[in-house]
Amino acid sequence: MADSADLYRTVRLIRRFEERAIELVRSGVIPGGIHPYLGEEAIAAGVCAALRPDDLITSTHRGHGHVLAKGADPCRMLAELAGRETGLNAGRGGSMHAADVSVGIYGANAIVGASAAIACGAAWSHRRAGRDRVAVTFFGDGAVNQGVLLEALNLAALRRLPVVFVCENNRFATSMRVQDTTSGTITGRAEAFGIPAQAVDGMDPEAVFEAASRAVARARAGDGPAFLECLTYRFGPHHTWEYSVRPRYRTDEEVAAGSVRDPVVIQAARVDDAVRARIDGEIEDLLDRARLFAEASPEPDPSGALDYLYSGTLRGRGGTA
Repeated sequence: MADSADLYRTVRLIRRFEERAIELVRSGVIPGGIHPYLGEEAIAAGVCAALRPDDLITSTHRGHGHVLAKGADPCRMLAELAGRETGLNAGRGGSMHAADVSVGIYGANAIVGASAAIACGAAWSHRRAGRDRVAVTFFGDGAVNQGVLLEALNLAALRRLPVVFVCENNRFATSMRVQDTTSGTITGRAEAFGIPAQAVDGMDPEAVFEAASRAVARARAGDGPAFLECLTYRFGPHHTWEYSVRPRYRTDEEVAAGSVRDPVVIQAARVDDAVRARIDGEIEDLLDRARLFAEASPEPDPSGALDYLYSGTLRGRGGTA
């Protein structure tokens, strides 16, 4: 059983990080905007609590929650969003491509569904090396019709790879409702490949943790992949540009109804008031430091814009070292 206070700390950190990040988008510190994870915090918290530190994840364009839940430094994460040299990826990854291999974060990915193939490759590599690490790949309901995800499901099943596929079904692929884009069922996609699949209450951190723990244990034991469809709701916009453009693909009443069950509130009710107040204060102090750190950090030198494009001895400008 997961520690209730630890799960609360994670969902609260993600919520307040995202709210702070939205403020920095509006003030211009974070350029280009972000895809907020508001409302979906239980999934990242519950799944990552079921993992070991040496397990790995791949993420999505809406990946801040996954990155924080897996253990990335919030100060360096916020600096990354702000495009600063002190960020997780020296300001070059930004909101949609944050990575920290040192804690098992093999990267967020802006291409819908693409991170599933990366997780399969990494899991296969670790297994061939004799390691019992598990890979988790997160993706949204909009990815279940992408060929790369279906290919990843096939490969994982065929090779019995230790991968847990986590679909965050927040009911919308950007602005398109899932029932208008997906024939059949989402769990049926995995079941067609012989992968056990389960729909989970994605608003309850402990329900997610329990389901993820079973899936991770199965994968680690060598029994092959598993698939979780976490039923959730996106409280905020698909992207912060919606605050200006205000598209009307869902009504205020619909958002209010979908937001009634708040994962932060659900988990808060399981924690003693004094403990919760202490955690809240610690998170605010941490995020105060993170903002100061990000704003004080230097922007990358334009002369190094092509650095890190190639591995090994190749240089960004086409020459050799």
